[in-house]
Amino acid sequence: HMGRPWPDVKGGPMSFAVKDILRMEVAPALGCTEPVAIALCAAAAASLVPGETVDRVRVWVDANVYKNGVAVVIPGTGGLSGLETAAALGVLAGDATRKLEVLAPITEADVARAQELIQQGRVSVELLTEQQGLYVRCEVQTGAHRAEAVIERLHDNFTGLRLDGEPQPLPDTADGGTAGRGVELGELERWLKELTLPEQVGLLDGLDDADMAFLQEGVDVNLRLAEYGLSHDSGMGVGKTLERLVRQRLVKKDVITAARILTSAAADARMGGARLPAMSSAGSGNHGLTAILPIVAMESFLEVEHDQVLKAVALSHVITGFVKAYTGRLSAICG
Repeated sequence: HMGRPWPDVKGGPMSFAVKDILRMEVAPALGCTEPVAIALCAAAAASLVPGETVDRVRVWVDANVYKNGVAVVIPGTGGLSGLETAAALGVLAGDATRKLEVLAPITEADVARAQELIQQGRVSVELLTEQQGLYVRCEVQTGAHRAEAVIERLHDNFTGLRLDGEPQPLPDTADGGTAGRGVELGELERWLKELTLPEQVGLLDGLDDADMAFLQEGVDVNLRLAEYGLSHDSGMGVGKTLERLVRQRLVKKDVITAARILTSAAADARMGGARLPAMSSAGSGNHGLTAILPIVAMESFLEVEHDQVLKAVALSHVITGFVKAYTGRLSAICG
């Protein structure tokens, strides 16, 4: 491996490869990742009381989860937004096993049931002003039971599941549970922070065919969002407006404009509730769009092999992870 090995808790060297960065930092996500984290936490709590009638849903979140999630459209809801909506949908119809695609199965009937639960005053979201770092806690109360789930540090990193106060096994226990992912990511970030840029570029020598296929999947997924944003009037319509200005010859389509059109169109589609996943980077769908799409836009302007484009995307993910290791998973400004 390039870079200096980081001593792990046992005192031996802890080192990583580009494959580890892609595995831990890059994943598909349906919808803005903050309401999704709330829906996932709620779905996990509800999974402890299957088939029971829900009397009450209470959610507690940190300030950045609240800020990022409060106004974006939730996919599959016909334009609805709100953290209460995300929580209610997670409880009633979310599939916690699908992680950041937890809301993929929801139907119009589920949306109607969720709105009814909210209108009855059974769902509340509270802001924890003193909480530092990503934090979501959800409590689901039924006639007979009280189920609770906690997500911390990463959008899909469960650190606690309880039924009537008794601890329950965390999801994904086959690979050491999700709590271990938070520890592993902490080690990865500490290692990554020490790497110089030439060392980060050197990591790309470790890319194999499976990595290249995964990088191509990220390109395809995010291009689909961009295409949706350009063909629909999604979000603020930034990408579509820029494209129209190019067509009217009021703006020249140079490499920078092309990058802006693709990236903003995809972001508009996501924030506007398009029912298409984004390939996220370092926990943020918008980071994933920004890490991948400007590079894709440049390909038609440069004489390069497609493999070089995918390697550039890999480096972009590495640098995104490097930056986020310093800023924290969620910052004062959205990705």
